[in-house]
Amino acid sequence: MEPGKETIESWFKTLQADICRELEIADGKGKFESDAWQRPGGGGGISRVLQHGHIIEKGGVNFSAVWGDAPAHILHSLDLKDTQAQFFATGVSIVIHPHNPWVPIIHMNVRYFEIVPADKQSAAKNWWFGGGIDLTPHYIVKEDAQFFHQALKQTCDRHHVEFYPKFKQWADDYFFLKHRKETRGVGGIFFDYLKDTDGFTKQDRFTFVQDVGRTFAPVYTALMQRNKEKAFTADNKNWQMLRRGRYVEFNLVWDRGTKFGLETDGRTESILMSLPPIAHWQYNHQPTPDSAEGQTQALLKKGIDWI
Repeated sequence: MEPGKETIESWFKTLQADICRELEIADGKGKFESDAWQRPGGGGGISRVLQHGHIIEKGGVNFSAVWGDAPAHILHSLDLKDTQAQFFATGVSIVIHPHNPWVPIIHMNVRYFEIVPADKQSAAKNWWFGGGIDLTPHYIVKEDAQFFHQALKQTCDRHHVEFYPKFKQWADDYFFLKHRKETRGVGGIFFDYLKDTDGFTKQDRFTFVQDVGRTFAPVYTALMQRNKEKAFTADNKNWQMLRRGRYVEFNLVWDRGTKFGLETDGRTESILMSLPPIAHWQYNHQPTPDSAEGQTQALLKKGIDWI
Protein backbone atom coordinates (compact mmCIF):
# COMPACT_ATOMS: atom_id res chain seq x y z
CA MET A 1 0.00 0.00 0.00
CA GLU A 2 1.45 3.35 -1.00
CA PRO A 3 2.05 5.96 1.72
CA GLY A 4 -0.70 8.53 2.14
CA LYS A 5 -0.22 12.17 3.02
CA GLU A 6 -0.96 11.50 6.70
CA THR A 7 1.85 8.94 6.91
CA ILE A 8 4.26 11.28 5.14
CA GLU A 9 3.31 14.24 7.33
CA SER A 10 3.76 12.17 10.51
CA TRP A 11 7.21 11.00 9.44
CA PHE A 12 8.37 14.53 8.66
CA LYS A 13 7.26 15.65 12.11
CA THR A 14 9.29 12.83 13.66
CA LEU A 15 12.30 13.78 11.53
CA GLN A 16 12.14 17.33 12.86
CA ALA A 17 12.21 16.11 16.45
CA ASP A 18 15.09 13.68 15.79
CA ILE A 19 17.27 16.29 14.07
CA CYS A 20 16.66 18.88 16.78
CA ARG A 21 17.73 16.38 19.43
CA GLU A 22 20.93 15.49 17.57
CA LEU A 23 21.83 19.15 16.99
CA GLU A 24 21.31 20.00 20.65
CA ILE A 25 23.60 17.17 21.69
CA ALA A 26 26.28 18.27 19.22
CA ASP A 27 26.02 21.95 20.20
CA GLY A 28 26.26 21.16 23.90
CA LYS A 29 24.57 24.37 25.04
CA GLY A 30 21.75 25.63 22.85
CA LYS A 31 18.16 24.45 23.08
CA PHE A 32 15.49 24.69 20.43
CA GLU A 33 12.46 26.82 21.20
CA SER A 34 9.26 25.45 19.69
CA ASP A 35 6.67 27.73 18.11
CA ALA A 36 3.48 26.17 16.76
CA TRP A 37 1.54 28.22 14.23
CA GLN A 38 -1.59 28.05 12.11
CA ARG A 39 -2.00 29.16 8.51
CA PRO A 40 -5.23 31.13 7.89
CA GLY A 41 -5.88 29.35 4.61
CA GLY A 42 -5.41 25.87 6.08
CA GLY A 43 -2.85 23.89 8.04
CA GLY A 44 0.15 25.11 9.99
CA GLY A 45 3.42 23.94 11.40
CA ILE A 46 6.02 23.95 14.14
CA SER A 47 9.03 26.25 13.89
CA ARG A 48 11.93 25.25 16.11
CA VAL A 49 14.78 27.74 16.48
CA LEU A 50 18.07 27.54 18.38
CA GLN A 51 19.91 30.79 19.06
CA HIS A 52 23.15 31.66 20.88
CA GLY A 53 24.38 28.10 21.21
CA HIS A 54 27.98 27.04 21.71
CA ILE A 55 28.50 26.24 18.01
CA ILE A 56 25.24 27.33 16.40
CA GLU A 57 24.58 31.06 16.35
CA LYS A 58 21.16 30.61 14.78
CA GLY A 59 19.56 27.45 13.49
CA GLY A 60 16.04 26.63 12.42
CA VAL A 61 14.36 23.28 11.87
CA ASN A 62 10.87 23.86 10.51
CA PHE A 63 8.01 21.42 9.98
CA SER A 64 4.88 22.37 8.09
CA ALA A 65 1.75 20.78 6.68
CA VAL A 66 -0.40 23.28 4.81
CA TRP A 67 -3.28 23.11 2.37
CA GLY A 68 -5.76 25.30 0.55
CA ASP A 69 -6.41 26.79 -2.89
CA ALA A 70 -3.64 25.85 -5.29
CA PRO A 71 -1.57 28.80 -6.61
CA ALA A 72 -2.31 29.63 -10.24
CA HIS A 73 1.32 29.32 -11.39
CA ILE A 74 1.52 25.74 -10.07
CA LEU A 75 -1.69 24.78 -11.86
CA HIS A 76 -0.33 26.34 -15.04
CA SER A 77 2.97 24.42 -14.74
CA LEU A 78 1.00 21.17 -14.47
CA ASP A 79 -1.25 22.14 -17.38
CA LEU A 80 -4.30 21.98 -15.12
CA LYS A 81 -7.18 24.21 -16.08
CA ASP A 82 -9.17 23.57 -12.90
CA THR A 83 -8.89 26.84 -10.98
CA GLN A 84 -10.65 25.26 -7.99
CA ALA A 85 -7.93 22.70 -7.32
CA GLN A 86 -6.57 22.31 -3.81
CA PHE A 87 -2.99 21.71 -2.71
CA PHE A 88 -1.39 19.90 0.21
CA ALA A 89 2.26 20.40 1.10
CA THR A 90 4.30 19.04 3.98
CA GLY A 91 7.98 18.89 4.76
CA VAL A 92 10.96 19.83 6.87
CA SER A 93 13.29 22.74 6.11
CA ILE A 94 16.59 23.39 7.90
CA VAL A 95 19.21 26.13 7.84
CA ILE A 96 22.08 26.36 10.35
CA HIS A 97 24.33 29.42 10.76
CA PRO A 98 27.33 28.74 13.06
CA HIS A 99 29.45 31.14 15.11
CA ASN A 100 32.83 29.92 13.89
CA PRO A 101 33.69 30.88 10.27
CA TRP A 102 35.30 27.46 9.78
CA VAL A 103 32.02 25.65 10.45
CA PRO A 104 29.90 25.72 7.27
CA ILE A 105 26.34 26.82 6.78
CA ILE A 106 24.08 23.92 5.84
CA HIS A 107 20.61 23.65 4.36
CA MET A 108 18.26 20.73 3.92
CA ASN A 109 14.71 20.52 2.67
CA VAL A 110 12.58 17.43 2.16
CA ARG A 111 9.02 17.86 1.06
CA TYR A 112 5.89 16.30 -0.40
CA PHE A 113 3.31 18.10 -2.53
CA GLU A 114 0.03 17.09 -4.06
CA ILE A 115 -2.71 18.73 -6.10
CA VAL A 116 -6.31 17.61 -5.78
CA PRO A 117 -8.52 18.91 -8.63
CA ALA A 118 -12.12 19.73 -7.79
CA ASP A 119 -13.36 16.75 -9.79
CA LYS A 120 -10.72 14.51 -8.13
CA GLN A 121 -10.46 12.41 -11.29
CA SER A 122 -6.72 12.87 -11.79
CA ALA A 123 -5.66 13.39 -8.19
CA ALA A 124 -3.63 10.19 -8.00
CA LYS A 125 -1.04 11.45 -10.47
CA ASN A 126 -0.65 14.98 -9.12
CA TRP A 127 1.84 14.35 -6.35
CA TRP A 128 5.61 14.57 -6.08
CA PHE A 129 8.55 14.63 -3.68
CA GLY A 130 11.37 17.15 -3.69
CA GLY A 131 14.27 18.33 -1.59
CA GLY A 132 18.00 18.14 -1.16
CA ILE A 133 20.97 19.08 1.00
CA ASP A 134 23.66 21.63 0.19
CA LEU A 135 26.68 22.98 2.03
CA THR A 136 27.80 26.62 2.07
CA PRO A 137 31.23 26.97 3.68
CA HIS A 138 32.53 30.42 4.51
CA TYR A 139 35.93 28.92 3.72
CA ILE A 140 35.98 25.90 1.44
CA VAL A 141 37.95 23.04 2.95
CA LYS A 142 38.32 20.39 0.28
CA GLU A 143 38.42 17.51 2.78
CA ASP A 144 35.11 18.65 4.26
CA ALA A 145 33.54 19.01 0.81
CA GLN A 146 34.75 15.51 -0.08
CA PHE A 147 33.34 14.05 3.15
CA PHE A 148 30.01 15.76 2.56
CA HIS A 149 29.65 14.67 -1.05
CA GLN A 150 30.78 11.12 -0.34
CA ALA A 151 28.04 10.78 2.28
CA LEU A 152 25.42 12.06 -0.18
CA LYS A 153 26.67 9.70 -2.88
CA GLN A 154 26.41 6.74 -0.52
CA THR A 155 22.82 7.70 0.29
CA CYS A 156 21.93 8.11 -3.38
CA ASP A 157 23.69 4.93 -4.48
CA ARG A 158 21.53 2.84 -2.15
CA HIS A 159 18.59 3.78 -4.38
CA HIS A 160 20.04 4.20 -7.87
CA VAL A 161 23.56 4.76 -9.20
CA GLU A 162 22.34 7.56 -11.45
CA PHE A 163 20.84 9.61 -8.60
CA TYR A 164 24.02 11.22 -7.29
CA PRO A 165 25.43 12.56 -10.58
CA LYS A 166 21.97 13.68 -11.71
CA PHE A 167 21.01 15.36 -8.44
CA LYS A 168 24.49 16.86 -7.95
CA GLN A 169 24.23 18.57 -11.33
CA TRP A 170 20.74 19.76 -10.42
CA ALA A 171 22.12 21.24 -7.20
CA ASP A 172 24.95 23.00 -9.05
CA ASP A 173 22.40 24.56 -11.38
CA TYR A 174 19.85 25.41 -8.68
CA PHE A 175 22.08 26.77 -5.91
CA PHE A 176 23.58 29.34 -8.25
CA LEU A 177 23.49 33.11 -7.87
CA LYS A 178 22.88 34.09 -11.47
CA HIS A 179 23.46 37.77 -10.78
CA ARG A 180 26.87 36.96 -9.25
CA LYS A 181 27.72 34.07 -11.58
CA GLU A 182 28.83 31.98 -8.63
CA THR A 183 27.52 28.97 -6.74
CA ARG A 184 26.17 29.41 -3.23
CA GLY A 185 28.73 26.95 -1.88
CA VAL A 186 29.99 23.47 -2.71
CA GLY A 187 26.55 22.24 -3.72
CA GLY A 188 25.20 18.86 -2.74
CA ILE A 189 22.08 17.25 -4.17
CA PHE A 190 18.78 18.74 -5.29
CA PHE A 191 15.74 16.98 -6.73
CA ASP A 192 12.15 17.85 -7.50
CA TYR A 193 9.03 16.41 -9.11
CA LEU A 194 9.92 12.81 -8.16
CA LYS A 195 6.84 10.80 -9.07
CA ASP A 196 5.88 7.19 -9.83
CA THR A 197 7.83 7.18 -13.08
CA ASP A 198 10.84 5.33 -14.50
CA GLY A 199 9.91 2.18 -12.59
CA PHE A 200 9.78 3.84 -9.16
CA THR A 201 6.73 3.57 -6.93
CA LYS A 202 5.50 6.17 -4.49
CA GLN A 203 6.96 4.07 -1.67
CA ASP A 204 10.32 4.02 -3.47
CA ARG A 205 10.32 7.80 -3.67
CA PHE A 206 9.29 8.19 -0.04
CA THR A 207 11.98 5.75 1.11
CA PHE A 208 14.62 7.74 -0.77
CA VAL A 209 13.46 11.01 0.78
CA GLN A 210 13.51 9.39 4.22
CA ASP A 211 17.09 8.26 3.62
CA VAL A 212 18.11 11.77 2.59
CA GLY A 213 16.51 13.15 5.76
CA ARG A 214 18.39 10.69 7.95
CA THR A 215 21.69 11.67 6.31
CA PHE A 216 21.57 15.22 7.64
CA ALA A 217 22.31 14.87 11.35
CA PRO A 218 25.34 12.53 11.31
CA VAL A 219 26.99 14.43 8.46
CA TYR A 220 26.52 17.93 9.82
CA THR A 221 27.30 17.10 13.44
CA ALA A 222 30.57 15.56 12.22
CA LEU A 223 31.43 18.79 10.40
CA MET A 224 30.56 20.75 13.54
CA GLN A 225 32.94 18.67 15.63
CA ARG A 226 35.74 18.86 13.04
CA ASN A 227 35.78 22.65 12.94
CA LYS A 228 34.28 24.08 16.13
CA GLU A 229 37.61 24.69 17.91
CA LYS A 230 39.50 26.24 15.00
CA ALA A 231 40.92 29.68 15.79
CA PHE A 232 39.70 32.65 13.74
CA THR A 233 40.48 36.34 13.35
CA ALA A 234 38.46 39.50 12.87
CA ASP A 235 39.21 39.25 9.15
CA ASN A 236 37.77 35.72 9.12
CA LYS A 237 34.60 37.00 10.79
CA ASN A 238 34.27 39.81 8.26
CA TRP A 239 34.53 37.31 5.41
CA GLN A 240 31.92 35.15 7.13
CA MET A 241 29.53 38.11 7.21
CA LEU A 242 30.11 38.77 3.49
CA ARG A 243 29.47 35.10 2.66
CA ARG A 244 26.29 35.27 4.72
CA GLY A 245 25.26 38.21 2.58
CA ARG A 246 25.48 36.00 -0.49
CA TYR A 247 23.30 33.46 1.30
CA VAL A 248 20.67 36.13 1.94
CA GLU A 249 20.75 37.18 -1.71
CA PHE A 250 20.03 33.66 -2.88
CA ASN A 251 17.22 33.02 -0.43
CA LEU A 252 15.41 36.27 -1.15
CA VAL A 253 15.93 36.36 -4.92
CA TRP A 254 16.08 32.77 -6.20
CA ASP A 255 14.85 30.28 -3.59
CA ARG A 256 11.65 28.49 -4.65
CA GLY A 257 10.64 27.65 -1.10
CA THR A 258 10.78 31.28 0.00
CA LYS A 259 8.70 32.35 -2.99
CA PHE A 260 6.16 29.54 -2.49
CA GLY A 261 5.74 30.34 1.20
CA LEU A 262 5.16 34.04 0.58
CA GLU A 263 2.84 33.41 -2.37
CA THR A 264 0.66 31.02 -0.36
CA ASP A 265 0.30 33.30 2.68
CA GLY A 266 2.71 31.26 4.78
CA ARG A 267 4.05 32.39 8.13
CA THR A 268 6.66 35.07 7.46
CA GLU A 269 8.76 34.39 10.56
CA SER A 270 9.09 30.73 9.61
CA ILE A 271 9.75 31.44 5.93
CA LEU A 272 12.55 33.90 6.77
CA MET A 273 14.01 31.63 9.44
CA SER A 274 16.75 30.80 6.93
CA LEU A 275 18.29 34.26 7.16
CA PRO A 276 21.35 34.78 9.39
CA PRO A 277 21.20 37.08 12.43
CA ILE A 278 23.92 39.34 10.99
CA ALA A 279 25.26 39.71 7.45
CA HIS A 280 27.39 42.28 5.65
CA TRP A 281 27.55 43.79 2.18
CA GLN A 282 30.72 45.61 1.18
CA TYR A 283 30.81 47.52 -2.09
CA ASN A 284 32.84 45.74 -4.80
CA HIS A 285 34.80 43.58 -2.38
CA GLN A 286 37.53 41.66 -4.23
CA PRO A 287 39.60 39.21 -2.17
CA THR A 288 43.28 38.79 -2.99
CA PRO A 289 43.52 35.75 -5.31
CA ASP A 290 46.14 33.88 -3.24
CA SER A 291 44.39 34.51 0.10
CA ALA A 292 42.14 31.93 1.79
CA GLU A 293 39.20 34.11 0.83
CA GLY A 294 40.35 34.33 -2.79
CA GLN A 295 40.86 30.57 -2.96
CA THR A 296 37.32 30.02 -1.72
CA GLN A 297 35.96 32.54 -4.23
CA ALA A 298 37.72 30.67 -7.05
CA LEU A 299 35.93 27.44 -6.08
CA LEU A 300 32.42 28.91 -6.24
CA LYS A 301 31.68 27.38 -9.61
CA LYS A 302 29.70 24.54 -11.10
CA GLY A 303 30.95 21.13 -12.12
CA ILE A 304 33.63 20.46 -9.49
CA ASP A 305 34.07 16.76 -8.74
CA TRP A 306 34.53 16.88 -4.98
CA ILE A 307 34.91 13.12 -4.63
